[in-house]
Amino acid sequence: MIINTGQRTDIPAFYAEWFANRLKEGFVCVRNPYYPEQVSRYRLDPSVVDCIGFCTKNPAPMFPHMDLLKPYGQYWFVTITPYGRDVEPNVKDKHQLIEDFKKLSGIVGPDSVGWRFDPIFITGKYSEEYHLRAFEKIAAALDGCTKTAVISFIDLYAKVRRSFPEAKEVTKEQRLSLGKEMVKIAAAHGMTLKPCAEGDDLAPFGADCGGCMRIGDYEKAIGKRLEAPKKRGARAECACYLSCDIGAYNTCRHLCKYCYANAEPSVVLAQSRRHDVTSPFLIGNYEKGDVINDVKQKSWIIEDLT
Repeated sequence: MIINTGQRTDIPAFYAEWFANRLKEGFVCVRNPYYPEQVSRYRLDPSVVDCIGFCTKNPAPMFPHMDLLKPYGQYWFVTITPYGRDVEPNVKDKHQLIEDFKKLSGIVGPDSVGWRFDPIFITGKYSEEYHLRAFEKIAAALDGCTKTAVISFIDLYAKVRRSFPEAKEVTKEQRLSLGKEMVKIAAAHGMTLKPCAEGDDLAPFGADCGGCMRIGDYEKAIGKRLEAPKKRGARAECACYLSCDIGAYNTCRHLCKYCYANAEPSVVLAQSRRHDVTSPFLIGNYEKGDVINDVKQKSWIIEDLT
């Protein structure tokens, strides 16, 4: 099976020590975000966990714990965007992040790490030309370190509109113009461009529009075939295989203005103060009335006989 860590928060960036403790103890507890008394308990056992998926803006805090991850398959997405602290107030310096990406690639291999350049939005400061220059610069720096570059354009959910009122929709013409050029740039640096939940509009230009975190991507990362149960993506337009996320909403302290997983900063900071590195839960601990469900787990690896 696959354990995901990055759809609700950034565990490597802010909760690496906690996750290392979970690996040592061999299990993790996750509250249902809509029915908090419902708790799923997963074994973190390499015999049943075929791959762990990470999505982070800062992998470096996990580097001291990489030996704990050796028994597991891994697939990492590292987000490197062109924005400043006006949009991403607590994101690490991008030059250092590029170096961290290279180090991570050296540990897990280019098939096990992808680069995300998203979400893309257009303002007077962050113009189309600015995005293309930044994409070229980062792609050149990551040449040989990954085979995948993922882009997406900003989705203006109600939560995002409140926290980022100056953000505007990217027009279809802008999406096609940027995407077409980014396909070329990515290819020039050994990468396939994958639009994330953006439909098939960029396919004629050479983009892979089939999803950015599919079973096939996990298979390449671990070098084995997987027979996974059928599962839908997080959204109707999403073709990715996302399941068993162990994170929690309103806990990512990057505080990016475009974030869909966070409420206002005061809520995030209050939640973060409830974090205990020794707890089985990312936030809080066992509570009276919890209903614990030990999730049935098994390996999806197909052992070839030939």
